[in-house]
Amino acid sequence: MSVLQNAVKTSDGVTLKGFLLSPVVEQCSGCERVRQFEEQEFCSSYADPGSKWVGGHCNFATHIKVQAAAAAARVNPLKASKRAAKGR
Repeated sequence: MSVLQNAVKTSDGVTLKGFLLSPVVEQCSGCERVRQFEEQEFCSSYADPGSKWVGGHCNFATHIKVQAAAAAARVNPLKASKRAAKGR
């Protein structure tokens, strides 16, 4: 079942459940959430996909693998020297 099955084309654009849908942007190509409706592509998760990319990447994007920032464990040098002295 398509998520955009109940979408309606109006003079303003495509409307779904009271929300005006904007077509997907170039960065969305390859995402699994992109759905086609009357030869245009729309996001099934967000009404205005262009605004999701303003901050760098879309948190709904399925085609982008976000690498978790490996936080380097900062060790207090004083504690490290005490641990070394105890033999841990």
